[in-house]
Amino acid sequence: MNLLRLRLSMAGTVTVIIAVSTMGFALIISLFGPVDIVSLVAVVAAFNVGQWLLAPYLVDMLYGVKQVREKDYPELHGIVERLSRKSGIRTPGLMISGISIPNAFAYGSPLTGPRVAVTEGLLRNLEMEEVEAVIGHELGHLRHRDVQIMMFVSFLPSLFYILARSTLFSSYYGRRDRRDMGGLALIGSVSMMVYFFLLMFTLGLSRLREYYADQHSASVVDDGARKLSEALAKISSSTWRAQRASPGRLALSGFKTLFIADPDRAGRDTAALYQARHGGPDDDLVRSITGRRITWFNRFIEVFSTHPNIVKRLRALKY
Repeated sequence: MNLLRLRLSMAGTVTVIIAVSTMGFALIISLFGPVDIVSLVAVVAAFNVGQWLLAPYLVDMLYGVKQVREKDYPELHGIVERLSRKSGIRTPGLMISGISIPNAFAYGSPLTGPRVAVTEGLLRNLEMEEVEAVIGHELGHLRHRDVQIMMFVSFLPSLFYILARSTLFSSYYGRRDRRDMGGLALIGSVSMMVYFFLLMFTLGLSRLREYYADQHSASVVDDGARKLSEALAKISSSTWRAQRASPGRLALSGFKTLFIADPDRAGRDTAALYQARHGGPDDDLVRSITGRRITWFNRFIEVFSTHPNIVKRLRALKY
């Protein structure tokens, strides 16, 4: 999957999201009136901006994130600085999270600046060259401004969802004229349909940005495609083992779009890993996974996921 195709796919998806939103707003305004819609947009926009500005502090608190001192992890700091130069971005803050699963994420806001975090589990389970490829992926997210883009496109479905909930509840439980209740029910139904379509396109955009960040890592890290492929396979396998060892303790779903691999997919992804291999070199593992057949069920589940199917993701890195 080359970069030109990814850019066109991402641009096309964003265009569709904006187009569907515009048509949805035009239809609802014609039914509901502009004043209340404008007020709702303003409230939801303010909430999303506030969430974006304050989210890094919440992430730090939930996942035990602390800044990494250069004297404690000099090699890690060197990797971030070198890859940041190659990526053409200013060096982000390097953070470490105390959670046990191997993962990494890029985040930040104007209040905190850009940050890249790795987990203690990542440093324990991966070789340093694989950690380097993972950091290259996260720097790709910062280079492509994925945090800002996903905040913008996520705002649109959330707006229609809130509108649907408020109008449907008003029509069911409000003391209104029957005609008013029918109109609110219609607006709520239209809003819910628009929300569903926008959500599907937003999830698709999230998957595309993961491919795009993968390709960035392959371009700035020496032999990056191989290193990242091995890292992704190990991350899925180790996450699954950690979840089995500590069920219910890894509450990560709320921020799973941040991570390089979706923790909720670990079980399904690892089924491919363990059916493919019980031992052997890392490159054998990757070859075994990329050779697996993708079923219709795999494709269906992927539609509702923030991250690509691991088989497709590794194939995209290989070719």
